[in-house]
Amino acid sequence: MSRTTPGQIRSILMFASAANVEELIRNFRIERPTTFRYSSFVPRLYNYVKSKGFKPGKILPSRAFCADESQGYPIIMLTKHFGTFPFNLGRGGAVVATDRHGPYAEHGEALVIIQASHVGYEPEDNAFGTYSRVHTSDNRHTACCGKLAGVIDWYLEQYRVAQADVLLERRGDQLCLRIDNGLLRGSRHEGLFLNMPRLVQPNADGSFTPIHTHSTAKSFVASAALQRELAHLEPELQDGRQMTMGELLTPDMFHYRRQLDATVLGHDHMENSLVYPMPWIVTSPWPALTAAQINTQVEFDRALRAFSHARSFRGKCVFHISGLNIDISPRPGEPFPTTKFVPWAAFLGDQNGKKRVMEQAEVVELLRAQSRENPDQIELDSAIRDMSEAESVEIKTPAVR
Repeated sequence: MSRTTPGQIRSILMFASAANVEELIRNFRIERPTTFRYSSFVPRLYNYVKSKGFKPGKILPSRAFCADESQGYPIIMLTKHFGTFPFNLGRGGAVVATDRHGPYAEHGEALVIIQASHVGYEPEDNAFGTYSRVHTSDNRHTACCGKLAGVIDWYLEQYRVAQADVLLERRGDQLCLRIDNGLLRGSRHEGLFLNMPRLVQPNADGSFTPIHTHSTAKSFVASAALQRELAHLEPELQDGRQMTMGELLTPDMFHYRRQLDATVLGHDHMENSLVYPMPWIVTSPWPALTAAQINTQVEFDRALRAFSHARSFRGKCVFHISGLNIDISPRPGEPFPTTKFVPWAAFLGDQNGKKRVMEQAEVVELLRAQSRENPDQIELDSAIRDMSEAESVEIKTPAVR
């Protein structure tokens, strides 16, 4: 049996129960008024931290975004409004590189950290997950966040197999489940594992005995709770008929095991964070959206603890905001996506060590209260022209003796 990794334990502790997972997903609202165009979000963010005593010209922003080219426009907006290119605190999938906070803190008097997982959005059919790659020959649509898609694809396939390999059938007056033997092998080190007490009627000692054994599957009497829930299917399940479990296989009916590298910020860092809530991700209408939301929530919780206790941040003003970047594919002739930001939560720390965490509703309210006008913004075209026309500096190397 595979062991639970420290990374998976961190995820389990954050998502303490099934109800907790569902509440966190539900509480991450992405409809109005929580969404901001980046051209509106960034000046509001700048004006807010300025109102909290962050000194213009001494604020160093940083971004923890994915490496995808669709994240370029938000970076340009941060550069324009903060007057400097943001420090890179991001790893693949918008994981926060908390091991870089030392050098980052050395570079600025006041620090603003923006972390955002990202997901594509297709307004034509209100679909989340894909993005048009306008630099390809056919403008093909691919997964907006390849890192996130690469993580969840294996779990999605395991779920699709289980949906087809658990059959509902009626034997006499009893609803039964015919379960493929592959799903019943508890000795597997990884895969999708059914929550048998939720699905199957147990014996008095808690074990499960099939009422019929087939060549590649076993039939069990469904649990009393499941029989009540699926009573409406009785007309479709006359004696001898079958139907696949399909979408009736809900998140509380299974879990995953996966052998992963437990190293924090290692190869499997993101997957460790997502493996416990993965049943809710794969059963979501938009798995990429749900995964991006959860990744943002996990990363805010983890990074907050690193930053709020970091010695390198002591005596500095720090504002850390996490959210979701929604990338709307550029239309013909548009150079950039219309990216929108949805805040999840924020952390404010002052020079005296006072700390405060703000939840989504409060973050949205304080941003909406700020002006969209930023008198300190720089004009990028002018700045680039000035630098190109500035007096050239000759590079000299020491003479070699």
